[in-house]
Amino acid sequence: MKAVMPEGPAAFRFEQFHDYLTFERGLSERTVVSYGRDLSRWMAFLKDAGVLDPASVDVRVLREWVFDLKERGLAPTSIRRAQSAVRTYFGFLMGEGVLETDPTDRLDSPRVDRTLPDFLSREEIDRLLESPDATHRLYWRDRAVLEFLYATGVRVSELVELRIASMDVEEGFATVFGKGAKERLVPVGGPALRSVERYLREVRPLLDTGKGEGRVFLNARGTPIRRESIWSLVRTAAKRAGIQRKVSPHTLRHTFATHLVEGGADLAAVQELLGHADISTTQIYTHLDRAYLREIHRRYHPRR
Repeated sequence: MKAVMPEGPAAFRFEQFHDYLTFERGLSERTVVSYGRDLSRWMAFLKDAGVLDPASVDVRVLREWVFDLKERGLAPTSIRRAQSAVRTYFGFLMGEGVLETDPTDRLDSPRVDRTLPDFLSREEIDRLLESPDATHRLYWRDRAVLEFLYATGVRVSELVELRIASMDVEEGFATVFGKGAKERLVPVGGPALRSVERYLREVRPLLDTGKGEGRVFLNARGTPIRRESIWSLVRTAAKRAGIQRKVSPHTLRHTFATHLVEGGADLAAVQELLGHADISTTQIYTHLDRAYLREIHRRYHPRR
């Protein structure tokens, strides 16, 4: 893993920064790799600019780097992500007492227009959940996967890691581990719980060959189901349901959140259910269904 961090002079302390991300922050391997990728590009720029140590990085150098990223055609979201990696890195150096000032303090981020995530209507979600082939031997597994994604709003990575020991069938809750190994409790709900129970009772025992690692969802070979298989399962279900646009597991996560907000759920509760660290990430769901909000205004505002 340490190889994912860029090569650089010892003064940059990339090895220690890797350990900080992994052990102190508890970030996932995928996130650490993403940090390393952005920092590697940044180091290539610094090398060309003749910057040999982090103390020589000032806001002028950082602004030139951002301009270079724009010139290369990177999207604002990619630039913001790269800036976030560099800010985290300098925060680490400050915390270690290596630097006394943070050059990223005065660095502006490019404006990003927040795009509204796609989601399914209630009629579409009903069709999707009913779409698996009832004659197929994996019907109850596929049905349970779709029901669970919509009922809980979990990420696909959280679904594939879900373990039987984390399921409290009697209480109707599941414990999932999100980004940074953060644990949260999610309610499952009646229809999803019944589908999962039937899958665990009738299908999983036939699949399990001792290689299931205690995971809830297995593939046809009896090993833990992979992320790619979940994506394929959802795409197939959408096609069978006659949904023409692209549908992914994340679409079901957005649909879960949207339907909760439409139903009047408190935004802080939705934040907790989704496992968002910052409520600003959750706030996008307050803008999703303008037609719904207009209808509420029309029906209840005294000067409609």
